[in-house]
Amino acid sequence: MATRQTSSKSLHAVTGALLLSLGLLLLFANLDEVAARVSDSFSSTAGAFSTVIEIGLAGMRAVQAYFFDHHTFQAGLHSILVSFWPLVLVIIGATLLRSAISKRYANPRLARTFSPREYESES
Repeated sequence: MATRQTSSKSLHAVTGALLLSLGLLLLFANLDEVAARVSDSFSSTAGAFSTVIEIGLAGMRAVQAYFFDHHTFQAGLHSILVSFWPLVLVIIGATLLRSAISKRYANPRLARTFSPREYESES
């Protein structure tokens, strides 16, 4: 029974680590592409003031779509949320890892204890 419980904990830890790393990889790969596109679009502008005006106009368009065209606003919001699907993998992986690690350190028999001599030898 104890080996089955331990293997279940390690399976949760391994699954959490894999999901976390895969989610971070996909998220940063997407963010790298987005950052490259944004930097190209902002580098072609004349100055910082025109960038502020562009962001303000985009915000006003979003508010207008929210009040007068709910379908367009919901479609845009849906596309934004879908683009962050790797974030769901990161959250699930972090949750699995947290539960596996907290269970390990909550059990004093599984946690490694350090003697005072080990602390003195490191410093």
